[in-house]
Amino acid sequence: MYVIGIAGGSGSGKTTLVNRILRKLPRESVIQLPQDSYYRDNSYMPMEERQKQNFDHPDSIEWSLFVKHIRELKAGNAIECPTYDYISCSRTTEVTPVQPAKLLIVEGILIYTCPQLCREVDLKIFRDVPGDYRLSRIIERDIESRGRTPKQVIERFFDTVRPMHEEFIERSKAEADILLSGGEVDEKAVDFITNGILHIIKEKSV
Repeated sequence: MYVIGIAGGSGSGKTTLVNRILRKLPRESVIQLPQDSYYRDNSYMPMEERQKQNFDHPDSIEWSLFVKHIRELKAGNAIECPTYDYISCSRTTEVTPVQPAKLLIVEGILIYTCPQLCREVDLKIFRDVPGDYRLSRIIERDIESRGRTPKQVIERFFDTVRPMHEEFIERSKAEADILLSGGEVDEKAVDFITNGILHIIKEKSV
C-alpha cells in the first residue's frame, strides 16, 4: 500500500484537492482516512466545555488510534474508522468499515505534526495558502456545516486557528515533499499528482 498525505491550514482546500484527485483515479484502488475522524471523544464533557476545546492543537487528535489504523491497512487488514460529529463535538457510535487498497490518502491540518504518522507516509503534500484566503473559506464552511455563527467563526480564527497554525502547522510543512501554493487548486498540479499516482498503482498491479 502506498500512502499519500495531504496537509495544510484550515480552509486551505485540502478536501477539494482530495476530491479532485479521487475523480481521476479508479475508485476501487483508493481509500482515504481523514484526520478529523480521529478527534478525541469529548462526550463525557458538558456541551459548554466541549465547545471550548482547541481543535487545532495536536493534542486534540487520538494519534495512537490513527497510526494503528494506518498500519493495520498497510498490513492488509480492514479497520473501522470512527465518525466525529462537529455539532455535538463528540464521536458518534457509527463507524465506517475500510478495506485495504493499493493507495491510501491521509488528509488533515495536523498530520505532519505527528512523527509516527509521518513515518507511515510515502509522499507528503502541503497546501500552502495565505491566511486571509483561508479565513473566507473557514467562515463559509463553519456556518454551513458546523453550526457556528460568523462571530463565533471569526473569534475562533483569531483565538485558536491562527495561533495554532503559526505554532504547529506552518512549521510542519518542512516535512512536505511537495508544496502547492495559491488560493485555488491548480488543475495542472492535480494532473501531475494524479499521473504519478496512476503510475504507482500500475506498478503495484504488476
